[in-house]
Amino acid sequence: MLKKILGHHNKIFCISFQRTGTTSTGIFFKDHGYKVGDWHISAKNKWPDSYFKGDYQSIFNSKSFKNAEMFEDAPWFASDFYKYLFHHFPKSRFILLERDENKWFDSMLSHSSGKVLGNTHSHCVLYNREDDFYSIKDWEKHTYSRDIDNLLPLGDEHRKHYIKIYKNRNREVKNFFSVFSPERLFTGRLEDPNVWQKMGLFFNINVAHKYQVHVNKSSSIDIKIQKSTNLTK
Repeated sequence: MLKKILGHHNKIFCISFQRTGTTSTGIFFKDHGYKVGDWHISAKNKWPDSYFKGDYQSIFNSKSFKNAEMFEDAPWFASDFYKYLFHHFPKSRFILLERDENKWFDSMLSHSSGKVLGNTHSHCVLYNREDDFYSIKDWEKHTYSRDIDNLLPLGDEHRKHYIKIYKNRNREVKNFFSVFSPERLFTGRLEDPNVWQKMGLFFNINVAHKYQVHVNKSSSIDIKIQKSTNLTK
């Protein structure tokens, strides 16, 4: 298996947009024996903070980063961070999952009850809504904060804007890898019932024929997991 030859430079990064199966991807790798740097580890180590400060080395020097083999959620999906990771870890591999763009935006809407997800400043930077952020009263108090503040609405009137960013960013990722190293990127769709088996084939992991993992994450921290108990490792 690939995991047996993973070293400090042989990392796996899930660079899928939030709400496109990032947590499910982490569970898939955990189920198959990998050490995963999930959202909880990222938040504990304040990796998103370091990313937005441009202090990438603090992330890479942390014990949790060195110990983990696979990473999902923030900050890995942020903007074009994947390009830096691509060059800094030349033996690393990447995962990009996609879903229907309208269902993706619907999931974004439902996550925080119609508000922007997580921290407003970082969200606006990621989704090109800086003008909206700087229109907030006392916006200076909220810059480079990591508070989950949900200060702006995420209404249906923003659907076209977000979908445009979503589609273009996914195109850019696939184009980048197709030109420079197509063998380092796995792409798949959440709607594909065989996506986990295909992911296993790409990473040389034996995956049970009926294996499935699906995570529904609401605005609370409740997580409902449905998965096969028959895992072939």
